Amino acid sequence: MSEQPSILITGCSSGIGHHCAHALAERGWRVFASARADADIERLTREGLEAVQLDLNDSASIQAAVDTVLARTGGHLDALFNNGAYGQPGAVEDLERDVLRAQLETNLLGWLELTNRVIPVMRAQGHGRIVQNSSVLGFVTLKWRGAYQASKFALEGLTDTLRLELHGSGIHVSLIQPGPITSRFRANAWQAYQRRIAPEQSAHRETYTLLEQRLQSEGDPAPFTLGPEAVCRALVHALESPRPRIRYRVTLPTTLLGLLKWLLPTRTVDAILRRIGSA
Repeated sequence: MSEQPSILITGCSSGIGHHCAHALAERGWRVFASARADADIERLTREGLEAVQLDLNDSASIQAAVDTVLARTGGHLDALFNNGAYGQPGAVEDLERDVLRAQLETNLLGWLELTNRVIPVMRAQGHGRIVQNSSVLGFVTLKWRGAYQASKFALEGLTDTLRLELHGSGIHVSLIQPGPITSRFRANAWQAYQRRIAPEQSAHRETYTLLEQRLQSEGDPAPFTLGPEAVCRALVHALESPRPRIRYRVTLPTTLLGLLKWLLPTRTVDAILRRIGSA
């Protein structure tokens, strides 16, 4: 790793990405903080970060961002933290193909394309760290979150495969699986719901009323919610430890649900998850 290690982080406009970008910069990392909107790029720059425009839905934007980073570093990149994502609420039977496609384009396919752009750089330099910000919803499911869960389950499978394929290359691949974390996730999910779900045409329209109230609620965080610093601690270990973990489970719900899924019959776990995801 170089004297001042470099990292590209996606989704830095708020929440986990924003916190981790500043925290790593304070630890001596050269952070390339990416975001999609011009206003966010300007704000991140004013905050003292090296901001890079990157739209995960646009292949040309992904390539331009990687080219910009490599031009500034002299062709090296020590780490990538894939973090930029959103959640698309809605019952599975209400998800049209275009809705699910949009979720996968941002949360999965954009990450895959960006990762594949930086792997040759890491191979050539003989080292690298790739950290994927997954979710507790990458290994358990709750109602009304099918699109997001599809993207995270697929991410987990692709990342496990990538780890096997990169063995011996000097590139380490880790997954972080946060539970509830303070962020703008709920507000962004509400916007996605309004754009793409037609509740009045759904068999679930009565339940959607409760879902809408939860999505619009600015307070009342989920039980055991932690701040983004909890994810950052896992990220620092994944980046700096000589033996990074394969998975980092963050928050008590993630740890507990992982244990219950391993110990209990599927029907019993289903009953628990139905109660958790009742609204």
